[in-house]
Parts: sequence; C-alpha cells; structure tokens
Amino acid sequence: MAASDRHGQHDAQEAPSAARRHVPVMAERVIDLLVPGVESARQQHRRPVLVDATLGMGGHAELILKRFEDALVIGIDRDTQALELAGQRLTAYGNRFIAFHGTYEEILPALATAETEAADGYLYDLGVSSYQLDERERGFAYSYDAPLDMRMDPTARFSAADVVNDYDQRPLEQLIRRFGEEKFARRIATAIVKRRDQRRFSRTGDLVEVIRAAVPVAAGRTGGHPAKRTFQALRIEVNEELNILRDALPAALKGLHIGGRMVVMSYHSLEDRITKKAFQELATSLTPPNFPVELEEHAPVVKILTRGTEKPTEQEITENPRAASAKVRAIEKIRPNRSNG
Repeated sequence: MAASDRHGQHDAQEAPSAARRHVPVMAERVIDLLVPGVESARQQHRRPVLVDATLGMGGHAELILKRFEDALVIGIDRDTQALELAGQRLTAYGNRFIAFHGTYEEILPALATAETEAADGYLYDLGVSSYQLDERERGFAYSYDAPLDMRMDPTARFSAADVVNDYDQRPLEQLIRRFGEEKFARRIATAIVKRRDQRRFSRTGDLVEVIRAAVPVAAGRTGGHPAKRTFQALRIEVNEELNILRDALPAALKGLHIGGRMVVMSYHSLEDRITKKAFQELATSLTPPNFPVELEEHAPVVKILTRGTEKPTEQEITENPRAASAKVRAIEKIRPNRSNG
C-alpha cells in the first residue's frame, strides 16, 4: 500500500474524533444572528431551511442542527474529503442534513437538492479550513514540507504547482501583490522564476526557501513568516476564492426568503472588502438624489445588522487562536430582489 493510501486509511479511521476536535469560530454569535430568520419561517408555517455554505468538518452545521431541531440544513463544500468527514459527523441527524459537493456560488442548485428555491439563513465561514491546514499532504501550510498543491477540491486539476511553474513573471508578481498584499512581490516572483529555470517546484519546502531568501530578514522579524502572504495569494488564485465570493453573495440573496439572514465570516481584508461592498450596495437606495418619491424597485433590499465587523472575544481567541483574525458581517433581507438585479 502506498504512503498516500496508508495516510487516507488513517484519516478514515480517525475521522469521527478528528471532526469532534474541530472548534467552530464564533459559533454562538453567528448562530444567534440566524435566529430571526428561523423564527420568520416558523411564523409562516414553513420548515426552516439553513445553508452552511462552507461546511468544512461540519462544526457549525452540527451546532445549527442542535439549536434548531425543526430545521433542514444544507452543507456545501468543494472538498470531497471534508464532505465525507462532515457526513460521518452528522449521520445522527438523518435527512435533516443534505450534503452538496460544489462551491458556495452554487446556492440555487444546492437548494434544489432539498426541493426548495429559497432558504431562511446562510452562513459563510470563508478561507481555508482547519482541516485543510492540518492535512499536510494538501500543501496549504508553509510551516512544513508537502506537495505544492493547495486545491480545496482534490478532484480539480489546477494546483499551486501550475501557478508557480507556469505563470510568466509579471502575472506571478501581480497576483502575489494583489492577493497576498505582499510588498516584496517583485523580488519573490523574480526569485521563483530564476529557481524554476533550473528545477521546477514540486514541494512547499522548496518554495518557502526561495521566498525566505528573497524577503529581507528585517521584514521577517516584524511581518510574520515571510511566505505567509505568498501562500495566501497562491491559494486564492488556485481556488478562485475572490471571484467565487463576488458571484456567491448576490446569488445567495436571490435564494433568501424575506426575513432571512446572511452571515459572512472572513479572515483577511480582501474577503471582507468584497463582503462589505456587496452588503452596502444592497442596503443603499438607488433612488436618484432629490427625487420626491422612492420607487419600490430602487429601495434597499437588505438591512445591515452589524456595525462594522464583529470580532471574537479575547477568551475565544485564547481557546482557539485561529479565530483571531475573524470578522463577521450580517444582513437581513427586507424586500424582494430588485428587478434590475
């Protein structure tokens, strides 16, 4: 049996306990934000439907199923391994849980699997999951050597190795600067191209060494690990995370009942900016200035529920250090979708 097969067998044996060790970020707060959407469904004598759009290991989904005993939960994830783990974890909830393999822009097809066109609440826990970071063979982490992969969907063909080995220097520099917000992007891209001309990259450890040599030592002392931003940029590029998020939020709103809630938890400024912009546009009237009457089709579609962003408490950060950078925004749908939207 190959090493990768032994690894997979070990994961399958350990899956239930691994899933239960996962600590969902800001769990109580994000679920509290979903409560009015559930109550709205109950008042209309509908079974509440909630979507965990980033299922991961099923931590948030399990808490939602426990909290709302009459709810149906649809869990979406592109990671087939995570879907399997979450499915094992949530077996006890029977047909109250439906798993969907795909990205979170595929909200409407996911809803169709539950024979419904709209939900009462959405939860997005963006970025790479704890499970993906902890699985060394996935290549998401810069802290240990692994295949240069970073695919959230293991069945996808495009990986971080393709980006590092095949992108021209200028596009490589641009994506590291844009998605990684890395001020040494040019130096890093130049070093990567110089190294790959001699030998193509296949391991994260090789890439980390090249980045470390390209970034001034002083920057590493104050800015964290020198490869952190580049790895973030590669992960975003491989998985098209920002493009998917831009499409996902408006798509989800079309499939949200009036009175329903959408909660988005992000971990870096690029995700948060996209979320903030989308929410503000939906919460802003399109009525021209000085127009005497606000037309219904121009009225705000949502109400923003969070003032700025909400963040984890110090206690939660102590208990779960990965929660430190989490930022939560939430909206409630108050009107039908705009006819021009």
